[in-house]
Amino acid sequence: MSETLQHAVVATPPAKTTRGLYVDGAHIEPGTRELMAIRSPGTGQIIESVLLCTDEDVDAAVISASRAFRSAEWRNMTVRTRARLVNKLADVMETHLDELYELETLNNGRPTRETRAQLARVPDLFRYNAGLAIARRDDVIPVEGDYLTYTKRLPLGVVANVTPFNHPLLIACRNLAPTFASGCTTVVKPSEYTPLTTLRLAELFTEAGLPQGVFNIVTGNGAVTGRALTSHPGIRKLVLTGGTEAGRQAGSAAASNFARQTLELGGKTPVIVFDDFDLDQAVNYAAFGAFVGAGQTCVCAARHIVQRSIYDEFVEKLAAKAKAIRVGDPFDTATQMGPVISERQRGRILEYVQIGINEGARLVAGGRVPESLADNSGYFVEPTVFADVRADMRIAQEEVFGPFTVVIPFDTDADAIRIANDSPYGLAAAVRTRDIARAHRVADRVEAGIIWINDHHRVDAASPWGGFKLSGTGREFGKEAFDAYFDVKAVMVNVGDKAFDWYDMAVRDVRLN
Repeated sequence: MSETLQHAVVATPPAKTTRGLYVDGAHIEPGTRELMAIRSPGTGQIIESVLLCTDEDVDAAVISASRAFRSAEWRNMTVRTRARLVNKLADVMETHLDELYELETLNNGRPTRETRAQLARVPDLFRYNAGLAIARRDDVIPVEGDYLTYTKRLPLGVVANVTPFNHPLLIACRNLAPTFASGCTTVVKPSEYTPLTTLRLAELFTEAGLPQGVFNIVTGNGAVTGRALTSHPGIRKLVLTGGTEAGRQAGSAAASNFARQTLELGGKTPVIVFDDFDLDQAVNYAAFGAFVGAGQTCVCAARHIVQRSIYDEFVEKLAAKAKAIRVGDPFDTATQMGPVISERQRGRILEYVQIGINEGARLVAGGRVPESLADNSGYFVEPTVFADVRADMRIAQEEVFGPFTVVIPFDTDADAIRIANDSPYGLAAAVRTRDIARAHRVADRVEAGIIWINDHHRVDAASPWGGFKLSGTGREFGKEAFDAYFDVKAVMVNVGDKAFDWYDMAVRDVRLN
């Protein structure tokens, strides 16, 4: 989920080159134009101002990407040469990880411990997709008659990549990697809150030898820049991670030009906790699932569905765990949870706290700005836990997108599955049990594209990622994602030597198709 909020407009650009329109391997100086103020969530202070790209800017970026796609340098590059280049990009990124850790923490407020743990694995996305490129084979298909039939997979073309604020570099790269490895080109619109690491990555990749125009960036909001990009007739694929409504609007715009789509949208992840699982471990996983990234993940452990025999103790222990989490400066190594992305997002979370209270749920932890940070201009809020929640309450149905989780009791396996599936979303789910047969039975019946058994938030470059229902369409990661960057061309060759004249009426048993 990503917000589409209004940012401060800066009338006069700063003295240094204003970033935001990265085309043909360079920043384009915009002159005096509308800029967006980028704030650090940990302090609320402006750290940079970037361009609010217009329709004309987007058009220039798409034209650049299209020109690069058709260029001899990119189109005629051999598969192995392309794979070596993609592996080199991984090495370059890895070399600059310390710089990227710091910049990402500054820009999106995640504690450095989280940022390091996440970004350290991102270069392997490029290596994995480089491997897929080398291993890719086309098919020879047995058909009736004297024909040789084979397929060729051809890169789609220009990919529009719209990324959110919560995992700026990870989500950008999980689509950049197959884009480059497949031979496509791209225009990326990063979140209006967190464009800085994406801009820096483009600079690094250009310096590493990525051809001009293969990787373009337009910064801006959804209403102007996002709309212009997703509706542009020059894009052949849209990949977007964001809220369900944003995905619906962007998907509709891209569909008007019949662009392929991969949309990873909202979620309300259910976690089913059975009484045979170690209770303390269940609580540890619950806190991790709900509060890492300040709960700003589409797979946040938002609904804990707990067997009644352990319900009271689980609630007590989770509340204590939540209250013990250290909230504060994301650059402080003692900090365990940082701020949320904006003042408006914090306000949304606190509104849902009041909604939960009004619905009759029991607030057992959090629900306010930490007292020690009340005078801080950063966007901090306490980890929040509600108990005695019914499945039909708004706090159990609607995505909050913050450090906010609810606990619901259940009695039978069927009851737990019914509650888990009582949601418009189906991105991820988790099961906590030591009964392996039950784990598989429940996993089969829960309506979600990703199921974790005795774990949470685990991803791998090889494992497909995506959801059911209102959580989107298509898959990221894995062979499934890589294959979606190609068109398939079927070639049928007549290898026979029979005379042919359709209009010879003496011929019998003719075949039209």
